[in-house]
Amino acid sequence: MSTAARELTVVSADGSRIHAEVHGPEGAPAVVLSHGWTCSTEFWAAQIRDLVPDHRLVVYDQRGHGRSPGAGRDGYSTGALADDLEAVLAAALEPGERAVLGGHSMGGMTMMAASGRPGFREHTAAVLLCSTGASRLIAESLVVPMRPGRLRTRLTRLILGSRAPLGPATAVSRRILKYGTMGPGSVPDRVAECARIVHACPRGTRVAWSRVLAELDLEAGIRELRVPTAVIVGTADRLTPPVHARALAAALPDGLGLTELTGIGHMTPMEAPDVVADRLRELVNTYVRVEKQKEQAV
Repeated sequence: MSTAARELTVVSADGSRIHAEVHGPEGAPAVVLSHGWTCSTEFWAAQIRDLVPDHRLVVYDQRGHGRSPGAGRDGYSTGALADDLEAVLAAALEPGERAVLGGHSMGGMTMMAASGRPGFREHTAAVLLCSTGASRLIAESLVVPMRPGRLRTRLTRLILGSRAPLGPATAVSRRILKYGTMGPGSVPDRVAECARIVHACPRGTRVAWSRVLAELDLEAGIRELRVPTAVIVGTADRLTPPVHARALAAALPDGLGLTELTGIGHMTPMEAPDVVADRLRELVNTYVRVEKQKEQAV
């Protein structure tokens, strides 16, 4: 990933310190990216490389991930996700400045959690939701290859909420990670990079957020997401299968449609980096650059 042009320590509503980075030229249209469970700012490396010449990329580590310290027992919630995003937007953007926001998995849930917040509405021009869902994550997960039902749900909850340490990324652990999170055609170097990022997540953080995700219900947040919103999902996504994306696309007040990527798994920004970057660029060109031109014309 490119060297950050600027690093920020953002203080959230409860005093938690959030590590953020700003890449790209000052004054360029802004894109704010929020990563998913067990990942970090490094997850967005391909999009940063692609967009940085003429965009300002703001990325941050969700609390407990990357360089953002963990929180206390009560510091993990959908409200905390929204608080942290609002704090990052306020710190990294000028008052009234609007950006395109992209969220992957828990990062997309962050957008839904924050959708009714004043800071979100002030700074959001459009949203890209990648591989995410609003509720019933455990019940709909396909990580356990069984018929839907109580037993599959129980086993999935145990697996995703396990306190067992992940340990170092090995050939075996990479195969397991690929099965659960990536498409069958994922190339080895991307699987290895994904494993390196995921295995770096502290066990306490992984478990704390797994409990939040297991009980997730952000259906109301979808209805509050009243900005142009595009949705991307991989057809081989086992963690948040396409049923979630289709429900989101149907329920969004200002939806821009759903893109289903054949054979791609849960890690869309890493598995299909060009598709995600191109969609972000399209949203910037349509909802940030065009709006700026209209303002300047007036």
